[in-house]
Amino acid sequence: MLRPKFVQPRGVLHKPEDTAGFEHARYWPPVDLAPYVEHFWTAGWNLDTPRRRETLPHPSVFLLVEADRAEVAGPTTKRFTREFVGAGRVFAAKFRPGGFRPFTRLPVSAFAQRALALEDVFGARARGFAARVFAAPDHEQAFVLFADLLRGGAPAPDATVERVAAIVQRIAQDREIQRIEQIAAASDIGVRSLQRLFREYVGVSPKWVIQRYRLHELVERLHGAAKIDWAATALDLGYADQAHLIRDFRRLVGRTPGAYRAE
Repeated sequence: MLRPKFVQPRGVLHKPEDTAGFEHARYWPPVDLAPYVEHFWTAGWNLDTPRRRETLPHPSVFLLVEADRAEVAGPTTKRFTREFVGAGRVFAAKFRPGGFRPFTRLPVSAFAQRALALEDVFGARARGFAARVFAAPDHEQAFVLFADLLRGGAPAPDATVERVAAIVQRIAQDREIQRIEQIAAASDIGVRSLQRLFREYVGVSPKWVIQRYRLHELVERLHGAAKIDWAATALDLGYADQAHLIRDFRRLVGRTPGAYRAE
């Protein structure tokens, strides 16, 4: 039985107050897939006028299914932006950082910045997967199909997956981690070895992961704080000064933190 996941997502830009016409749900994976899958999710929409949704990138691989396509989307360094209009639905699995590697035994960096047809990744057993998912009578049966597809990949136990996931989780939760040397020392691994590990299992560099999670934190502050001391915030998030913080934010989000907050 599906267990709803009520933990609030991070990295959502312009958290919408008007959710009319949208429906979104997240679910914990089955116990045997929990080492690999962070959660399943589905979103549906029925809109007369276009609405834009944007999110910051995560160091994750996604299995995405819509009515006319099924694909594996590797980690991307760009924000996700999509205009929604009309009616539609998407079903997806979000893999834990490092959790996709056992299903292909290929470096996850080979999937970065790319979206591949599901059959190209999972073979003939993925043929017709989108049609089967959309023929399912409810969310639970749709995600049973997801689980069956992933179990068919027979991922071998891999202790490195848990190690990588723990490193990424520490980066996400500990704002004191601001440089790759810090996480290397805390993880008892050399810097070069850590970089190779991330290429193999995460698909993006540890430096990128540190910077993205610090910007995730900034977005949360922009949504909640009444007043922000920009210089202090920049230092707190590991930047030499606020100019560097503003530059990184604008490069990823497309506007300065001040302009984003004003919107």
